[in-house]
Amino acid sequence: MSSLGRASAILGAGTLISRVTGLVRTIVLVGVIGSNASAAADAFAVANQLPNSVFNLISVGVLTAVIVPQIVRASTQSDGGNAFISKLFTLGTVVLVGATGVAMLAAPWLVSLQVRADNVEQLALATAFAYWCLPQILFYGLYALVGETLNARRIFGPFTWAPVANNIVSIAGFLAVGAVFGENLVNLSDWTPDMVAWLGGTATAGIAVQAAILLLFWRKTGLALRVDFRWRGVGLGNVGRVASWTLLMALSSMAAGFYQNWVANEASGEGAAVTVMNNAWLIFMLPYSIIVHSIGTPYFTQLSEHAHAGRDEEVRADISRSIRTLGFFLTGALAAVVAAAVPASRVFTNSSSDAVDAAVVLVCYLVGLLPLAVLFIVQRTFYAYGDTRTPFFFTLLQCVLIALTATVAWWMSASGVLPITLLAAAVAVGQSLAGTAQTIVATVLLRRRLGTLGTGRWMAALGRFLLAAVPAAAAGWGVFLLLGGAGGWTTADKILGVIGSGIIAVVVVIVYVAGLALLRAPELQVAGGIVKRFLPGR
Repeated sequence: MSSLGRASAILGAGTLISRVTGLVRTIVLVGVIGSNASAAADAFAVANQLPNSVFNLISVGVLTAVIVPQIVRASTQSDGGNAFISKLFTLGTVVLVGATGVAMLAAPWLVSLQVRADNVEQLALATAFAYWCLPQILFYGLYALVGETLNARRIFGPFTWAPVANNIVSIAGFLAVGAVFGENLVNLSDWTPDMVAWLGGTATAGIAVQAAILLLFWRKTGLALRVDFRWRGVGLGNVGRVASWTLLMALSSMAAGFYQNWVANEASGEGAAVTVMNNAWLIFMLPYSIIVHSIGTPYFTQLSEHAHAGRDEEVRADISRSIRTLGFFLTGALAAVVAAAVPASRVFTNSSSDAVDAAVVLVCYLVGLLPLAVLFIVQRTFYAYGDTRTPFFFTLLQCVLIALTATVAWWMSASGVLPITLLAAAVAVGQSLAGTAQTIVATVLLRRRLGTLGTGRWMAALGRFLLAAVPAAAAGWGVFLLLGGAGGWTTADKILGVIGSGIIAVVVVIVYVAGLALLRAPELQVAGGIVKRFLPGR
């Protein structure tokens, strides 16, 4: 458990710094191109999200589901996995280069799936940004290939810390764009080819630096990579069989995401749309990434080892322990972000009224925070057993529900039942409900495979956490109101929004921990041990 604690500390610290610098990056970007009701910001958001979407389709599902378990298995071979990993990297690089080329050719079509055809100017600007952003696919892929290999060899730090360099490069580039071309460039007509090149090129340069930094740590793996096109005879056929299901899963997720953007983009220029959704998701992912990534990633590596060895009882213990640990921290974070939703959203908006609109979208996403954490563990347990077929089906269910809820939101907006300014919020709550349904189905399916999962124990723990979180969130909201509410100093500007969010969060955490102490929650002791790992000298 001590090795997991040290790994979690390294990952948590790196993720925290990465996310904080990522917040600064987004603040600078909002200053340049705006957020709410900014058609230019929505055009860049669509284009800059494309590399992530295509990369998810080609590689992320494959890497998460295949790389860690396969490298753990390959490491037991006499050569330590050198031959297998060399062949895998050669194949992966070829696929990534090909995918990047195809995506560049298909850029206009990919953009048209997310932007209204009648908005000719926005479509043209988003397409121009896409040509500069899509090369990120290659760099994302190399970063993930190297990073997941480092994680599988229990070298956890670099993968988490490398994005800091990306954020620094992006911050410098975005500041340069603002200094040279001006700020608050929200109108589509403001943009010239030079400006598009600077902004899109800066975003891609950051990802390239992020990938390059990981290569500096490769020697620690003890592996000697070489180009090897002889892909037969080392089990890559099994990789292809497993990856085919994750490819279909990623395709379904991409289609659902594109459709969400298309629906939300109906509000572009009038209210919260794609950019606000992306920024709200960034706040949503701040606690999720720091907590789930830092604690869950070491558990996944350990869980893969136990699954490979056939130690099912230890896998069940890993599942229960990891969900209860994640739930403790995430529920407290959930209460804090709900209470501080308005000042936190002010960081990514240019007025207090915009912050209120963005906060509604954020809270709608937060409905699905805890289910998403449970899904993280459940889904990766299937991956640890080499089963990517079952996750495809419960992910397909989620995608269908996302499409249905987005369609309902679009119909309600078109018919006048739902104000256009709440369209993005309706899409967000639909995603949360779909994710919750997905988690329930996934847990039931995993229980059928492994038998008991200790569900009663970790569900009881989550219940205790939520019971303590309610008064904690209420106390935090009370502090927000005492500080002036939506018209107070916490929403006067971005820096004050950060300070106000911090004050509210401190109050929430104190009340939350006190509530769990009154409930005599046994998880407090475990959580305390993990927290100590982050302290100097531990």
